[in-house]
Amino acid sequence: MLQRTLAKSINVTGVGLHSGERVALTLHPAAENSGIAFRRTDLDGKQGEIIRLSPYLINDTRLSSTVVTEDGVRVGTIEHIMSALSAYGVDNCLIELNAPEIPIMDGSSLPFIYLLQDAGIIDQKAQKRFLKILKPVEIKETSKWVRFTPYDGFKVTLTIEFDHPVFNRSAPTFEIDFAGKSYIDEIARARTFGFMQEVELMRAHNLGLGGNLSNAIVIDDTDVLNPEGLRYPDEFVRHKILDAIGDLYIVGHPIIGAFEGYKSGHAINNALLRAILADESCYEWVEFPNDADLPSAFHELPSVA
Repeated sequence: MLQRTLAKSINVTGVGLHSGERVALTLHPAAENSGIAFRRTDLDGKQGEIIRLSPYLINDTRLSSTVVTEDGVRVGTIEHIMSALSAYGVDNCLIELNAPEIPIMDGSSLPFIYLLQDAGIIDQKAQKRFLKILKPVEIKETSKWVRFTPYDGFKVTLTIEFDHPVFNRSAPTFEIDFAGKSYIDEIARARTFGFMQEVELMRAHNLGLGGNLSNAIVIDDTDVLNPEGLRYPDEFVRHKILDAIGDLYIVGHPIIGAFEGYKSGHAINNALLRAILADESCYEWVEFPNDADLPSAFHELPSVA
């Protein structure tokens, strides 16, 4: 299977969920083996240079996955656009923005899916590299855990737990095996969510400044405040899967394995990536010159060129 990039540049404007700033975002095609990279067009000199993404640059995980470089350059809330790039198997892309945060759009990855569809996705000449999990790797914290186990494909299983009546109306666990299910149909429309009582605390820490009912599910003491309701009956856990897929794709390559999580979040997802990369016995890099040898989860990567 070959590496992929965009057929042409595409741009959009939006608002940062946490910063509240207006953002102009442009996605560009990129050369083979250049990976996913960011550039802050509002910064000059060294701070305005291209930042090639890696798990070791995720240095702020308060309510999002945020790149923070040694020079203090920030690119926040990258998990939704990374999730969309993962869905299309985009290996190489330069993402330019003129603010410290990717725009939140409608709170899901669907607007970024539409952007990629408009740009088109093309194959390149170099072989796509996959990160194959060879043995179980687990991170445990007091009340949560995540793990990867060997699996001939890509499967995600997540469980959420919130002490709130809204969450008692739907199943807390969702599993999706991409050998037979579509990311765009099952995951892409699921929006980020938050609690009304947390808004004041978030804003005191300069977070959530751009949030509203158009880009997030907002929950009060008893119910969902959004007049249109939920897009899926279990939208909350599906959004956590959307986030996890984006967090995991920060490694820059598709992962062959089964991911499971209980109350997972950005910090512990990133810790799992770092733990895998720290132990070379946990993984290997693989290529599939013959597409027939691909795990079936990657047979149906959508193509829009």
